[in-house]
Amino acid sequence: MELNRILPAADGVALGYRLFRGTAAPRRLIVLLHGVASNMSRWSEFVEHTSLKETWDLLRPDLRGHGESFSRGRLGLEIWCRDLRDVLDAEGYDQALLIGHSLGAQVAVQFAARYPARVRGLVLIDPLFHQALRGGMRVLSRLRPAVGLLVGLIRLLNALGLRRRHLPARDLRKLDEKTRQNLLAAGKQKEMIELYSSPWEDLKFFPMASFLQELVEISRPLPALAEIKVPVLALLSSGITYTDPDITQKTLAGNAQAQTVTVDAYHWPLTEKPQQVREAIEKWCERFPV
Repeated sequence: MELNRILPAADGVALGYRLFRGTAAPRRLIVLLHGVASNMSRWSEFVEHTSLKETWDLLRPDLRGHGESFSRGRLGLEIWCRDLRDVLDAEGYDQALLIGHSLGAQVAVQFAARYPARVRGLVLIDPLFHQALRGGMRVLSRLRPAVGLLVGLIRLLNALGLRRRHLPARDLRKLDEKTRQNLLAAGKQKEMIELYSSPWEDLKFFPMASFLQELVEISRPLPALAEIKVPVLALLSSGITYTDPDITQKTLAGNAQAQTVTVDAYHWPLTEKPQQVREAIEKWCERFPV
């Protein structure tokens, strides 16, 4: 059974997450990390259908600033890693296998570099490596200092009361199901990409300052994968939207244990090809004995 949990952080932020635990005592743990302006509901279908529940516990947090972990304060890779460490401590897990999509993949790599003894393996779904960024994301990476100043201004205005008082909840499972039915089944991939890559759509549900902080964080350089001494599975979309595929492959090759699987998708494989993603992860996880 999956249980809703809340952990009060040291600074008073409530960290919300859901934990599927198959037995009274903790088993092996998988942590599922969502992407930019997203939340734990992105993983709802995976949790419902995966066979991994038979031998693993599954934890899916709302990263600070998202969903049930809402906050208008500072966000960043170090903060998200610290929060995850505290959740693992609170639930009694010494180690975890981390699975992250996009921003979640960045958090997973950063966590593995900061707390190497606590990571069994990494599954990186369309990670955005700094050196592989292209197009608008590459331009953004060069503007990070200016974006940081803008974030500071917006947060000051928020503190003075200039902010939206209510942000609606976002059920990404329902969105994904509707997208597959109404867009992908009709061959409307272009419309799907426009919907899922639109910042204006994200900002209906997410504070502007938080969104900009996430763009800054996702464009930051990450620790070299050669420093990560655990197995890595990379699931890369064939129609990858934000990064250069050749540079991404070379970056992944820095980890001697890295394995790559290509998914016929456009950066949102959990939406576009959930079964293919699930089966690839389940097969790879067989390498970890019970």
